[in-house]
Amino acid sequence: MRGVSGYGGGGYGGPVGGAGGQPPPGWAGQGSPVPPQGPPYAPPAGYPYAQPVPPQPYPYAWAPPPVPPPGVEPSRGRKILRGLYNPFYASQRAFRPSRPGIVHDPEVRKLQLWRTALGLVAWVGLMVAYKAVVSADDVKAVADDRLDQSWSSVLVLVCTFPVVVGAFVAAARGGLRRVYLRRALRPLGAVVAIMASMGTSALAMAPELAGLRDAVGLPGKIVIGVACLWSIGFALYGIGLSLVHVFRTADIHEVVPPVLAGVLVWEMALLDLVTGAYPQVPAGARAVFILGAPLTVTALSWWEMHRLHHHHGLTVRNALGR
Repeated sequence: MRGVSGYGGGGYGGPVGGAGGQPPPGWAGQGSPVPPQGPPYAPPAGYPYAQPVPPQPYPYAWAPPPVPPPGVEPSRGRKILRGLYNPFYASQRAFRPSRPGIVHDPEVRKLQLWRTALGLVAWVGLMVAYKAVVSADDVKAVADDRLDQSWSSVLVLVCTFPVVVGAFVAAARGGLRRVYLRRALRPLGAVVAIMASMGTSALAMAPELAGLRDAVGLPGKIVIGVACLWSIGFALYGIGLSLVHVFRTADIHEVVPPVLAGVLVWEMALLDLVTGAYPQVPAGARAVFILGAPLTVTALSWWEMHRLHHHHGLTVRNALGR
């Protein structure tokens, strides 16, 4: 039994393979290192077609949320159709700068709005403080006066636009002149659009054109009336956008709007002094109001230029290629 049990001779503890004997080859005894085990279904070592097994990710690992696909840009035809029945959308397309690569700075956008809103608030405060508004008729008269003043600002801007833009283009060096002339087509189109819209309103309401309205008959009058209503919405919103974005002159270069706005307000201040605007206001308050508007707008324009320089590296000098 000793020979058969494996504990005697020839076994693991017998004289032949007993105490002090060596275990069989490949047997991992107590305390012996266990070689690392590979994948249970991996091919044997040296298999000629063995492929490395890539590390498997954790099945519940965090994954970023899916990004929605970008919105599809409406076609040119759809934009034109939308502008035909929505004059405010057409006004946005006509008077907001949209040059590819233009700097979109939210702070500059706020400054542009503040530049326009401060002038309106100061004007309303002046009218209320000196009792220019005491009845409903006065409200209508003041509103008409403000609309006339805004329209006068647009007309002055129309006259100032070619002078300032022409000087800016002429001062540019090298190929920048051709670039700026090409970019000036959209601001020039905005000028033509605002003038054409006001002309359409005159076609519907001017007494001198009553004969023309009678000649086209009822269908023509309906068409003229619809075109007039569309033009009024387009022009009123366009006047505000034109003053905020200075006839979208940022399409030429980002430094043009603050420069042009500064020139415009000083021209309007000089025009108010020459024409004797706000006669019901005392001379001291009138002088403060007339000079306060250009000083405020000039300060905001300077801050806009400062921000364009320090945050975007845009200055008048490098815009001119100097």
